[in-house]
Order: sequence, then structure tokens, then C-alpha cells
Amino acid sequence: MAYIITDDCISCGACEPECPNKAISEGGDKYIIDPDLCTECVPVFDESQCAVVCPVDACVPDPDRRETKAQLEAKYKKIHG
Repeated sequence: MAYIITDDCISCGACEPECPNKAISEGGDKYIIDPDLCTECVPVFDESQCAVVCPVDACVPDPDRRETKAQLEAKYKKIHG
């Protein structure tokens, strides 16, 4: 499942450079995650790096976009070839 960034985001930018898929960008009042690029850091890391570095826990799983590990790995391969 893709991650989302909640309204708790303080726009510190800590998450953006951590994303291996470049799925995070600066939005209006907060950073945003492109769900088509988010693979929960599978297969690069064991946990989502945006959530690890977020100082306010604003990076959370999107309950509306559930994907299996196999689907996330396939998405990663499609993005990176």
C-alpha cells in the first residue's frame, strides 16, 4: 500500500531525500507522496524510510491503497527497470 502524508506534516523536508523512488515532493502546505511511485520502500529497505525519519509521524500507510509485497516489488521493477 502506498503511504500518505497527513496534515500533521510540518514541511521539514526530511522525508523527500529518503525516498528511493522519488515519490515525495513538496506540496502546498505539506509534502505529498505520489501513490503510483510509492512502494513502501520495498524491496530496497525493510521499512518505509519516510516514516522512519518523519519527526511528527505524518507518514502513514494509506488504507485505501492496499498492495501485497509482490505487487510492491513489481511496481518497483516497473519504475526502475
